[in-house]
Amino acid sequence: MEKRILVTGGTGYIGSHTVVELQQAGYEVVIADNLSNSNIGVLDGIANITGIRPLFEELDCNDRAGLENLFASHPGVEGIIHFAASKAVGESVQQPLKYYRNNLMTLINLLELIPEYGIKGLVFSSSCTVYGQPDSLPVAEDAPVKPAFSPYGNTKQICEEIIRDAIHAGTPFKSILLRYFNPIGAHPSAEIGELPLGTPQNLVPFLTQTAAEIRSELHVFGNDYQTPDGSCIRDYINVVDLARAHVIAMNRLLEGLPDSPVEVFNLGTGRGISVFELIRAFEKSTGVRVPFKIVGRREGDIEKVWADPTRANRILGWTARESLEDTLLSAWKWQQKLG
Repeated sequence: MEKRILVTGGTGYIGSHTVVELQQAGYEVVIADNLSNSNIGVLDGIANITGIRPLFEELDCNDRAGLENLFASHPGVEGIIHFAASKAVGESVQQPLKYYRNNLMTLINLLELIPEYGIKGLVFSSSCTVYGQPDSLPVAEDAPVKPAFSPYGNTKQICEEIIRDAIHAGTPFKSILLRYFNPIGAHPSAEIGELPLGTPQNLVPFLTQTAAEIRSELHVFGNDYQTPDGSCIRDYINVVDLARAHVIAMNRLLEGLPDSPVEVFNLGTGRGISVFELIRAFEKSTGVRVPFKIVGRREGDIEKVWADPTRANRILGWTARESLEDTLLSAWKWQQKLG
């Protein structure tokens, strides 16, 4: 019998790509999503790729009774991949209470139900924002967790601590914390991709919408940072590469392989790319010009960060495969399909 996995936020950007990889690896997936930042049509895209329509419950993970009903009606869930969270840095600065309520309570509800339903493992969607502005680059997992630059980053730090404390107190499960850098791109089929509701909060969908003339110009937040070209530097990772890592992490948990109850892995390419470099790479790979305007810095943004992914490469046997150019091309193909 296929092992059953609950994916919270599974119709979202990273969640939907992970559902595809899980199904292709032979898992049965149950999705819980309140559709606050995603579209039910994503299920069609997943089914078109895999031939399997995942089980779906429209559910806010803040609703503890609803979660209990989900576990009761879908018995045998062995592992959870927890994506359901508000995730925009800039928005979190303006709406901190929304972020604290949503990102902390959804996790707490799951952790309270884990022992009741015999869940073996939790893969947690964390972030490189837990490092703040690192003292040295590339940043490895043993770098100090610094005061967060945004409420979003702070919620990721607190959630990691909550998981550690729950396990320390005796909750019988193991967890892998995956600290993402900057996911971009879309599935090569163009069946699923990043689908922001309203104005995009992330760089690449704003860039592709500008290239498609949906928006008049891309805003570059600051050109006066202490970087070679003055723009922020990030580690941009292909979303399918990122999704693959979740399957490997879940395999590891269910096979009982972790060396300790909580393991942490950075997921990135190990290469820092500036905003201006990303724009040029997009223009080169697609042949489409992107008009942009330099505006003031955005509160909550750090100057530069990129990963040391050595630990994930060595222990998980995972590496980022896709080139930046192919990844940007996949994002453009997805935007063209959206119209």
